[in-house]
Amino acid sequence: MSGKHKSKNKAHQKYSSYQGEISPAVDNVIQRNFHSCKPYQKLLTDITEFALPEGKVYLSPLIDCFDGMVTSWTIGCSPNAELVNSMLDNAIDKIAGKVKPVIHSDRGYHYRWPGWIKRMEDNGFIRSMSKKGCSPDNSACEGFFGRLKNEFFYDKDWTKTGIKDFILSLDKYLHWYNECRIKASLGYKSPVQYRQSLGIME
Repeated sequence: MSGKHKSKNKAHQKYSSYQGEISPAVDNVIQRNFHSCKPYQKLLTDITEFALPEGKVYLSPLIDCFDGMVTSWTIGCSPNAELVNSMLDNAIDKIAGKVKPVIHSDRGYHYRWPGWIKRMEDNGFIRSMSKKGCSPDNSACEGFFGRLKNEFFYDKDWTKTGIKDFILSLDKYLHWYNECRIKASLGYKSPVQYRQSLGIME
């Protein structure tokens, strides 16, 4: 998967799931304060899109403000409720009963449908939403998407890569991001290594 293409010269097109008022928006609890002293206190989510010759692929991750770890993620070919709800179910399996995090999103319809709201309420999670069309309100998640696409997606030739293989490659990258990608802010450790050094890795 090498070789140049012209994608990096195109303006970044953010996937938007906003389709009008579906249920009342909630307050912005995060208020652009993306610092967290403990894991699973503040979690950020959104959807990003990858356009391939064979079709589009969507990623729904949950980013921990504590250290940038991708706590949970799902990858699929449709930006539907199942994509985000399955991602949240995976996170619930991991952290429910231990903590009551704030989960911050934009105002996309996925986060305003009954399935998402019920999962949040049943587990005592706190909903937080950006203002309409205000990407800085979720800039830490946007920053993750930027790093992901610069390192994994842009400047690679995906013309001979099918959807299934792309999903496998993206999933592999996300595991690498958590386990091996070092960050200066974490003392040149990956999120997993950082948590292990603090004795808080499960």
